[in-house]
Amino acid sequence: MNDYDMEKMGSVLIDHGHLPGMDVEDADIVVVNTCCIREKAEQKFYSLMGRLQRVRKKKGLILGVTGCISEQEKENIFERLPFIDFSLGPSNIHRIAEAVENATGDTRTSAFGDDGRSPSLMIRPHNTRKGIKGYITIMKGCNNFCSYCVVPYVRGREESRGSEDVLTEVREMAELGITDVTLLGQNVNSYNNGSSDLSFPGLLAKIDRIPGISRLRFVTSHPKDISQELIECYGTLKTLCESIHLPFQSGSDRILASMNRGYTASEYLQKVEALKKQCSCIAITADCIVGFPGEEESDFDATMKLMETVGFDGIFSFIYSPRKSTAAATLPGRVPPDVARARLSRFQGRQRELTLESNKRMEGKRVEVLVEGQSKNSPDELSGRTRTGKIVNFKGERGMVYKLVEVDIIKGYANSLRGELSKAPGR
Repeated sequence: MNDYDMEKMGSVLIDHGHLPGMDVEDADIVVVNTCCIREKAEQKFYSLMGRLQRVRKKKGLILGVTGCISEQEKENIFERLPFIDFSLGPSNIHRIAEAVENATGDTRTSAFGDDGRSPSLMIRPHNTRKGIKGYITIMKGCNNFCSYCVVPYVRGREESRGSEDVLTEVREMAELGITDVTLLGQNVNSYNNGSSDLSFPGLLAKIDRIPGISRLRFVTSHPKDISQELIECYGTLKTLCESIHLPFQSGSDRILASMNRGYTASEYLQKVEALKKQCSCIAITADCIVGFPGEEESDFDATMKLMETVGFDGIFSFIYSPRKSTAAATLPGRVPPDVARARLSRFQGRQRELTLESNKRMEGKRVEVLVEGQSKNSPDELSGRTRTGKIVNFKGERGMVYKLVEVDIIKGYANSLRGELSKAPGR
């Protein structure tokens, strides 16, 4: 989502006569787009700003901050960072050119919040896109108020883009040669909820018929809002990839209730079972929080059990991080850091084993790979992804970049697959 917001700001600045810089040393304007979902992201941001302050003194560049930290720290961001020229919340990035222009006249700009209809959501990037992969935000904000999450406070309530606006942008992307599209939203399942416009499954069906798009994905889904209609899109829509990111956060019903997630572990598993029944080859990834306030060993064991039951292809897992303004920040029963670290280590160790097992099951199979470029492992190899999102490295010609090829998987590793170009007819 931040990548897509940067595309928007880049387009706005280019439209106002600016040119993209190659790096900080080359730039006259530096914009830092921020995230505050976890404490580590904030720490990295302030560390970066310290380095940029030194560059600013040396070069006199215009320096601004946008995104979630801007919104979260709107009351005191100029006190914490007195050397910045502007600060814009996520709903105000459409004012980026104005903020830069003000800075040239030694005027600071700050803009936060929105009036329920954000112009930033409607910006369509058109100057900075390249390659075959594209992102498109179809909605912003969230109405769920999970007790640990800061999103409703920094990105606001749910707001969906009109389906025709989304479809027009997807068509424009296809015309630019983008073939792999990911739809973005804090909870895409709630797209146009309560509106007479297209539902999320209806939007997927429309995109499926747009010429030039070969792969369609989306993030993120909330388990409580996945409908049977959406589940039935898998295996029915030719472009919809056989993968889904479905955060579960905990396997303990007690902790899920404390998180205000709106479902139980058994209800989550029912959704997974329905997805696998509809599409047996679907790859499921997730998010999980370890060490949430009040988490006992039995709660953690329930999380481990859910992980084993589903057999996830991958999980993004983190130790609970208290966030300002959230309900969980004041909860009792804080888990000691050493206990939380030990649990996370155990959790991640087992998931690494499950991911390896999943990748090894791919050995001997033929898969469609969208070639993205040169492999990071070898200049003599290409790298791409399967429809389920797995990385495949193989030997091939440079002319195959950005094309779909068939590859036979010969080896599964912990983080990738190794293959060779298929010579026999597809099976």
